[in-house]
Amino acid sequence: MSNSIEPESAVIGVLSEAVSAVPGQLLKALHRALRESIVGGRLTAGLRLPSTRVLAAALGVSRNTAIALYDLLASEGYVVARGKGGTSVADALPRVRKRAAIAAGEAVAPKGPWLRSAWFAPAAPAKVITAAPAVALKHDFTVGVPEIAPLPFAVLRRLTGRALREAERSAAEYGAPQGLPRMRAAIASHVSATRAVACAPEDVIVTQGAQQAFDLLARVLVASGQTAVAIEDPGYPPLRSAFMGAGARLAPIAVDDEGLVVDRIPAGSHIVCVTPSHQFPRGVTLSAERRRQLMDLAHDTPAVVIEDDYDSEFRFGRRPLDALKTLDREGRVFYVGTFSKSLYPALRLGYIVAPRWALGALAAAKQAADWHSCTLTQAAVAAFIEEGHLLRHARRMQAIYRGRREALVAAVERHLGAAAEALPGEAGLHMAIRLKGRCASPRQIALRAIEQGVRVETLARYAVTPREVAPRDDALLFGYGRIEAAQMDDAIRRLSRCLG
Repeated sequence: MSNSIEPESAVIGVLSEAVSAVPGQLLKALHRALRESIVGGRLTAGLRLPSTRVLAAALGVSRNTAIALYDLLASEGYVVARGKGGTSVADALPRVRKRAAIAAGEAVAPKGPWLRSAWFAPAAPAKVITAAPAVALKHDFTVGVPEIAPLPFAVLRRLTGRALREAERSAAEYGAPQGLPRMRAAIASHVSATRAVACAPEDVIVTQGAQQAFDLLARVLVASGQTAVAIEDPGYPPLRSAFMGAGARLAPIAVDDEGLVVDRIPAGSHIVCVTPSHQFPRGVTLSAERRRQLMDLAHDTPAVVIEDDYDSEFRFGRRPLDALKTLDREGRVFYVGTFSKSLYPALRLGYIVAPRWALGALAAAKQAADWHSCTLTQAAVAAFIEEGHLLRHARRMQAIYRGRREALVAAVERHLGAAAEALPGEAGLHMAIRLKGRCASPRQIALRAIEQGVRVETLARYAVTPREVAPRDDALLFGYGRIEAAQMDDAIRRLSRCLG
């Protein structure tokens, strides 16, 4: 197009279709249309644009919209305002590195080694949270979520109100990064009573859930590009993300029916991350022999162990094996716990029981991250523990989860029979079931189950390299925090239609 063509007809023709944009998106649509025409050469350099008054009248928009359109393009360098000479297409356009992305209105990420490239790679660790399915769910076996209906919210409201009244009478101030002394004392008492982890309040760091505990440990323990971290495979993706983000060199280690295969941990590993009480996601317990091997490894080398004890309050079989932290005599184990499973995920309260040599560094990292966790929540939960409500609630929930687990096992035996095999496990809020015979793959079954109104997960989605998981090592995962015992039979009956 040459400059002899009337600017009104050229520009108005370009923008006519954009006027029908969704309300609230008009300026964005006009901007995209005019910019694409300039970048694509349809409107050439030096072409004088119609005045904002003429443009507004021709398109049927407000003059303020026309002014905003020109101002936005001028700020980006696509047009030039020349005073009484009007507004024209710029002679020299901004440098365009990715025309398709620019035309779509998308930002283009800068390049350079100063970006943590792993976060921007397509293969970045997958999130555990899944999107809501298009089909309405009747039964939900999502892993990792607790039942909250029996939680004594009235008690929590009372204790939160008390904490708020106490805060009202106090001077405004920041809290200690390690956490409220009262909260740390309550945690120390709780883990000593329930998991035989002998510790003092000063050994505890209060965190925003277990996830921040992993993040702080990664900040303190990992030297980017140098620290080798052994992780369970399959395992917990958010933990992998925390250590990947810190620049650790991750070494996936297989998990079998006895838990982490300790003798496969590479020589020179600096950190070992493990879920010994209820392996996530297989559900198995780390055997006594493997525990001994792992503690020998930690004591004979410079390695440390991060023990994630995420749902150990709920156990349905024999007496639980001691926590690794209980066996630690040389300050090599970091014990991570959370109230997300025993109470309520949105509380965002977790903790680290750390060796004394690391407490100062963790407190400094916590202060740099967010200074401290919410003191009102800490005060309320500390009182909840002190008054015995947590232990009573945990006992109540253990009975509920035991009933759901037994109903699930019975339904699997009834409807799946010899085609199903439960993986060993006696604790927690989920269990894994391997399918045998000529069944469809677990992934195919999970996709078909959605059509039956049932959400179920697969073991493979938690693997570091899911495509490499052999069929015999894959399984279906059944969380029973969102499904009642009375629903189990119908849920597994529906699932049986999906085996193929």
